[in-house]
Amino acid sequence: MTRAAVVRRAGAAVLAAGLAFTSAGPVSAEPAAPAVGLERLDRGAATRPHAVTGWYVDAGALVVSVRGSAAGVTEWARGLGAGPVTVEHVAEAPRPVWDLVSGQPITSGGTRCTLGFNARSGTNRYVLSAGHCVRAGTEWQGVGGYLGPAVGSSFPSNDYGLIRVASTAATSTALVDRYNSGSDVTVTGAATPPVGSSVCYSSPVSGWRCGSVTGINHTVCYPQGCVNQLIRVTACPEPGASGAPVVTNPGSGTTVRAVGLVSGGSGSCTSGGTTWVQPIAEPLSAYGLTLVTG
Repeated sequence: MTRAAVVRRAGAAVLAAGLAFTSAGPVSAEPAAPAVGLERLDRGAATRPHAVTGWYVDAGALVVSVRGSAAGVTEWARGLGAGPVTVEHVAEAPRPVWDLVSGQPITSGGTRCTLGFNARSGTNRYVLSAGHCVRAGTEWQGVGGYLGPAVGSSFPSNDYGLIRVASTAATSTALVDRYNSGSDVTVTGAATPPVGSSVCYSSPVSGWRCGSVTGINHTVCYPQGCVNQLIRVTACPEPGASGAPVVTNPGSGTTVRAVGLVSGGSGSCTSGGTTWVQPIAEPLSAYGLTLVTG
């Protein structure tokens, strides 16, 4: 038998066994079951055409979602041995989504602050935090990824700063994280608390802390300069709480009103101490902002 005949016989044997070869390796020449095809697309996800936004099985068919041109999609699926596919055209590509929640951490390089409140001006979205914190960073990150750039700060004299929310994946919320003290509460507006009233703040360092308002319109002098018109609160402070949201005490309820942003303090949560609060009305007015409320 000639060498050519041997090769032809070997090829026939391969086809008879129901095998073919692709760049992904040997796969069945028979159409793959949709579930098998799904697994093969999953394994070949890194090679997908740019327009492909996902795939799934529906009513016994393997469906590939495409935004824009479907050129090369069926060939890609066939090359992976996924079998026949149905192309579904979608209007937009999916994107990851994460929530901006007051009291959660925000960072820029080595600077760590706390997300104060979410706010808006027209279609633009912002995060308010402490001015001395925001001025120390340029591009900010949140718990879900990139947040946006610092666009303004006022410190000393005042202590508030502004970060523009540039990430389309970040969803602005009216929620305040209470960590281990209970479910999130919802900001419904702003308030100026009277002396003697109870307020709370939230930060990733100290969690949910409450205390009483013992004074308003106080001037506090830090090494960098003096800040005016602060609220004095008996809630204990901790480093890293700068910019934390201060709200009215919800008691057994689920709603609160925004009071201000943690500026600084003295003492600690071990020995007790005082927290100084930048009232929220000032940055809202200065920047022409409206709180995100629920």
